[in-house]
Amino acid sequence: MQVSGRVLIIAGSDSGGGAGIQADIKAVSGLGGYAMTALTALTAQNTQGVTAIHAVPADFIREQIRVVVDDLGVDAIKTGMLHDAAVIDAVVDTLDACARDVPLVVDPVMIAQSGANLLERSAIVALRERLLPRATLLTPNLPEAEALLDRTVSGAAAMEEAAMALSDMTGGSILLKGGHLPGEDLLDVLVHEGIAHSFHHQRIATRHTHGTGCTLASAIATGLAQGLTLDAAVARGRRYLLTAIRTAPGLGGGDGPVNHAHTLAREAVERGAAD
Repeated sequence: MQVSGRVLIIAGSDSGGGAGIQADIKAVSGLGGYAMTALTALTAQNTQGVTAIHAVPADFIREQIRVVVDDLGVDAIKTGMLHDAAVIDAVVDTLDACARDVPLVVDPVMIAQSGANLLERSAIVALRERLLPRATLLTPNLPEAEALLDRTVSGAAAMEEAAMALSDMTGGSILLKGGHLPGEDLLDVLVHEGIAHSFHHQRIATRHTHGTGCTLASAIATGLAQGLTLDAAVARGRRYLLTAIRTAPGLGGGDGPVNHAHTLAREAVERGAAD
């Protein structure tokens, strides 16, 4: 696979490999991009939960971003876990200094799968006021959208209105993900340049969905880094993720990881057939 598109990922580590920066690297690589990283936190976790977190100092996060961009360059940026206001300020200040015009995909990691809040109130304010206005695309799930809007989003009919409201708030594009809704027909809503687009898919019966938000955001960032339009990057990213969920390896006793490597396996089969 030819490598195309440099993606800088600013996010936390998942020692279980299913989410966080490990999932980001796998998704970028699986789609033929080149992944670079700035770690914001280390976690001890597996498919059943997080047992410990070690935060990375804001100054060291700033330095990771600076040296990577200065030497390797960057075509798109993706942010994930930014755990407090100081980290958000450091990331925004550094990106303003060295990567102001680079497309930015923000996965607002705010609420854990257990429902626990991952950000303090001051960090949510910093996220709204500093990071979100820089985002080319924001990719919240429904609980995150509700936290950002300070209101409930009750059902599919309210999703387009919520996505439009978030776009008005940030000035950028929004991909609102409807996986938390009940039912078998799931909806994602993309608002881009003031126009709403709907994506429908059938719910996949599986518990192996750990890291899907990280994976999708990084897949979209890779498309932007490779010169795809936002619409095309979102459509390809969703296809990549849905196949990764359908072909999940079934690891762990809890919410297991998806199959980030399915594109590489298909390429190997095709190459072998050609040989």
